Amino acid sequence: MLTQTAEYALRAAVLLAQDPTQFVPAATLAAAAGVPPPYLSKLLGALARAGLVEARRGPGGGARLAFDPESLSALDVVEAVEPLARIRECPLGRAEHGTRLCALHRRLDEAAAANQAALASTTLASLVERGGPRGSCRFPLAARNPAAEPARPHGA
Repeated sequence: MLTQTAEYALRAAVLLAQDPTQFVPAATLAAAAGVPPPYLSKLLGALARAGLVEARRGPGGGARLAFDPESLSALDVVEAVEPLARIRECPLGRAEHGTRLCALHRRLDEAAAANQAALASTTLASLVERGGPRGSCRFPLAARNPAAEPARPHGA
């Protein structure tokens, strides 16, 4: 299972993947992703430090992906905000176990490895709904940043 932090980061990244060339204002992104704005700012900071998003201040600013959504995996996003825990040694600190895990902890680590592999093989682009089935979980960006959009001729 993923933490709420990881899911929030994935929601934001999937929204940014909908139109990776556009800067999306943080308030718009927070509302669409259902993430409290101060928490989203923290997540965007972590994603920016990892080099996954670009941020721009001022009119036309916001956040956008730094890479094509086809080249970013869900694991990239999760690892940037809260790396998945793997079990490398006995969590109980038993010296007799050392790095040789008991059956329980070995199985739990295998489950973590499967989760890691699933996220690694999932691109952000594959998570963007493009006219998908009704009832699917979509996070539409309700309002675009008008300052970042090209001007339209009057009456168009």
